[in-house]
Amino acid sequence: MVFGWRRKKTAQEKLKKCEELVIPNQFLCPISLDLMKDPVTLSSGMTYDRESIERWLEGGNFTCPVTNQVLRSFDQIPNHSLRKMIQDWGVANRKYGVERIPTPRVPVSGIQVSEVLFSLEDSVKRLDGLECLQLVQKIKKWGGESERNRRCVVANGATSAFAAAFDAFAKDSFERNANILEEILSGMNWMFPIFKHSLDDEAQAHLGSQDSLRCLVWFLKCRDLSAKQDSMIALEELLSLDQKHVEAFATIEEVNGVLFRFVKDPICPTITKASLMVIFYLVSSSSSTTGDIKSELVKMGLVPLLLEVTVDSERSINERALGVFDRLCDCEEGREEAYSNALTCPVLVKKILRVSELATQFSVSAIWKLSKYEKKHEENVLVEALQLGVFQKLVLLLQLGCGNETKEKATELLKLMNPYRAGLECIDSVDFKNLKRSF
Repeated sequence: MVFGWRRKKTAQEKLKKCEELVIPNQFLCPISLDLMKDPVTLSSGMTYDRESIERWLEGGNFTCPVTNQVLRSFDQIPNHSLRKMIQDWGVANRKYGVERIPTPRVPVSGIQVSEVLFSLEDSVKRLDGLECLQLVQKIKKWGGESERNRRCVVANGATSAFAAAFDAFAKDSFERNANILEEILSGMNWMFPIFKHSLDDEAQAHLGSQDSLRCLVWFLKCRDLSAKQDSMIALEELLSLDQKHVEAFATIEEVNGVLFRFVKDPICPTITKASLMVIFYLVSSSSSTTGDIKSELVKMGLVPLLLEVTVDSERSINERALGVFDRLCDCEEGREEAYSNALTCPVLVKKILRVSELATQFSVSAIWKLSKYEKKHEENVLVEALQLGVFQKLVLLLQLGCGNETKEKATELLKLMNPYRAGLECIDSVDFKNLKRSF
């Protein structure tokens, strides 16, 4: 007990000393007012932390934040003397909990990136896998050093260069070039979040080619978890950009079975989410090819599987599963499966106002389709939904506000249900008096 008290007292004294420690003003960035880790000097003579001043310049500002002078150039010269002083100060005050600032790596320049990408293009033309692998790894190493480097790499066309390399080696041979293909795909996937939809037309043409798509599906079937995950992320990104990629992907053999297995036997949350999203793009298409996919997925048992998935899953999986379920209700086979499953109405009604606005939208839409398109099932669906309390939920939904399409469907459902309300045990509206918008 004595030792524990002493340790506690020592920690409190250290915290008190740390609070009393004053950082010299010249060590603080004028923008963030935090201790500078990588001080750089502008043409105005003022010094800032590199990360802060880069955000300032990327925001479209052309002046020095302190002096308001128009900058003659955007060059950022490392202030090594000041950085060394900050590091020495950190070491001297280590007993107060101050950590020594590590020496920052020199950021990569656009010229360096362009030179490596030019060499990469040349090695791809020669199908030199070894040289290509080394260049890809160099780009990935730069990207792993800082967010600034990642933005520089993407801004100088790395996504298109990587997509072209992937297409070329996929066309040559999946099996022989598997390692370099995985490395390229891994490198591309950290580029997507930097610039949303960073695949330009050229990159889309390469990644959306039949050879590339077949290679991605082959990865999903034959490679390890990392390759499967990278492939699913790339497919989700690609299919979100253009309907033509969805139609091209739909023609690849065994696509349905692979995607269905990832939902039925989940191996990774990222893969499950991406699989549901890719399925959503497929079943949302109006082409004849994707129409066959809907029927095939229904026959595989996707409808009851989706209902089971939504029972106890996180928000994003719920939204995607309900979105796919709603789209499957567009076809007769999907609706018949939904009618025959005891979970359909309970799950759909439960998800309204419980998960998110998007989940509510898909749930209302699915109930509307099940009530609207099949007259012989209309009464059963409406009565069961009423008994589960959907009437009150729809009224509350209209009061809270929703999109125009959802509002129209909810209003129509209320009209359809009105004749069946008498004599049914509905949940009393008092159950919802404290309901707050969950999204």
